[in-house]
Amino acid sequence: MEYRTLPGSTLHVSAICLGTMTFGQQNSEAEGHAQLDYAFARGVNFIDTAEMYPVPPRADTVHATERIVGSWLARQDRDKVVLATKATGASRGLQWIRDGQHAFTRANLRAAVEDSLRRLQTDYIDLYQLHWPERNTPMFGEFIYDPAKERPFTPPRETLEALAELVDEGKIRHIGLSNEWPWGLMQFLNAAREYQLPRVVSVQNAYSLLNRTWETAMLEFCHREQIALLPYSPMAFGLLSGKYLRNPQARGRVTEFDGFAQRYSKPGVPEAVAAYAALAEAHGLSPAQLALKFVYSRWFVASTIIGATSLAQLEENLNAWDAPWSEALEQAVADIRLRWFNPAP
Repeated sequence: MEYRTLPGSTLHVSAICLGTMTFGQQNSEAEGHAQLDYAFARGVNFIDTAEMYPVPPRADTVHATERIVGSWLARQDRDKVVLATKATGASRGLQWIRDGQHAFTRANLRAAVEDSLRRLQTDYIDLYQLHWPERNTPMFGEFIYDPAKERPFTPPRETLEALAELVDEGKIRHIGLSNEWPWGLMQFLNAAREYQLPRVVSVQNAYSLLNRTWETAMLEFCHREQIALLPYSPMAFGLLSGKYLRNPQARGRVTEFDGFAQRYSKPGVPEAVAAYAALAEAHGLSPAQLALKFVYSRWFVASTIIGATSLAQLEENLNAWDAPWSEALEQAVADIRLRWFNPAP
């Protein structure tokens, strides 16, 4: 396993991070622990979760993922695990989380952190992330900014001041954002500089063969500012495994949860998936290996967040690290991209 230090932080993380949002919905506690044990044995030291998990978010399963991760973490050497979790943002309802109090204010963030610490059975969180922006901005498959949807939001300075208190108290070590865009990241960085507050060290955004939105403004911005990308959904909800090409009703998030995969219900997605699957076959790879190796091989990716519902899937995802990558594959991927350009932003 390769390890990288997130710029501007003390976090030395594995190049692959285990995502856990299936724990408590698609995976039981025992299955979650088995995945964590296997990944840890393979050198994965970076675990990502969130207070709203598992997904899809529901009142009767909320917080189950953090509790499952916590019961595993309780028997580990804490210093050997880099633990990330996320605070639920406003605008998506989810009234069953903290009675709907999701603005990124001092009171709400303190309550969120303390609740997560209790569920995770730990004294500190290594990377605490804001799950999505509180302000009006395109999110989760939206790609057009609409000023008519403006709403009040907590100023980034106020949010950073609240997080700074938690850093000073040792409850969190570093701060990250998620599902963010350049303007929002700029506001946080400017506030940190001007008021000597903790600096954002990472952004967790979707990135895959079907969604390469990151590669324009966010790529330049984060490269120049030295902000780490932690890409999620490198397999595009399993579409890039090719399993839905073989069987449109194959078991998975796309078929089990109505409306949950709307991000990928766009023109061009089936054609792009088929083209990448054919490319993988032509080069002796599985579609999953191609999709993951593409993300693993990007120079700007700090740690790729993978997820699985079985140990067999997890093994394949980890083994994809050693899959071959060539200039021929790079060019073929570029050619497909120009035919079906960013079909699932």
